[in-house]
Amino acid sequence: MEGTLIINVVLNDAMTMLQKTSRTFYIPISRLVPGLKEAVTSAYLCMRAIDEIEDHEELTDQLKVELLNGMHEAFQSPNITEAAQKVLTPYQDVLPAVSMRVHEWALLCPSSIAPTVYRYIAMMAQQMGEWVAADFKIQTEDDLDRYTYSVAGMVGEMLSELWLWHDGTESDMVKAVGFGRGLQAVNILRNRTEDLERGVDFYPDGWGKKEMLQYTRRNLKLADEYIGDLKKGPALSFCKIPLALAHATVNLIAAGGNKLTRDAVMKLVGRVTG
Repeated sequence: MEGTLIINVVLNDAMTMLQKTSRTFYIPISRLVPGLKEAVTSAYLCMRAIDEIEDHEELTDQLKVELLNGMHEAFQSPNITEAAQKVLTPYQDVLPAVSMRVHEWALLCPSSIAPTVYRYIAMMAQQMGEWVAADFKIQTEDDLDRYTYSVAGMVGEMLSELWLWHDGTESDMVKAVGFGRGLQAVNILRNRTEDLERGVDFYPDGWGKKEMLQYTRRNLKLADEYIGDLKKGPALSFCKIPLALAHATVNLIAAGGNKLTRDAVMKLVGRVTG
């Protein structure tokens, strides 16, 4: 009984943190069924914790690589709490709460699927560290594919493993990568100005908006096929929401806009879930 109470308290905290950190994913995650909800929430917040380290404006690249490699090792450790705190505590004054509480988010994951989730988190931390060390040098489409896999394509793969674990829902792993890549490509399009201002260019050499739109739409087509193969259930309900928002955002960007209004988001969600 006490253990259940603790999990509920952590889940409530986690959902509050999720609402602060992601407008796109809070809605579909909050609608998930018990068990799957804890697993996806745990994975999302742990990956967000790592992402905040990679994106941090005050940390040096050398320190980012050190911390990301530390997270890679922590998520392979038999005691994640101790390992993560040892890595992060010296920087508690500069790191955000979502990163400092990463061990709490990790322990929220159901034990029967935790090793799978931790494997993807460790892999993401390692690859993010490699991208920081390489100064995010993206020159070719192959480079872009490798980057979008590191930060999102592997998330699609992880979600496919979660669907299978939860209720036996089978899905195509190649299309799952396209699902993740497509959503990330939308972010790259939307955040173009801010990325350039901080000295990062995710566009391959010679690419402009036209080429990135083509890349994005090609991957979103794979994402459409991915969810088209899913049986009716929580996996399909979850994936439909961010994919609908991604398509709407791409159409807006192609027309010269940038960000969906909150009203537009809620109308889209209502249409998809109604």
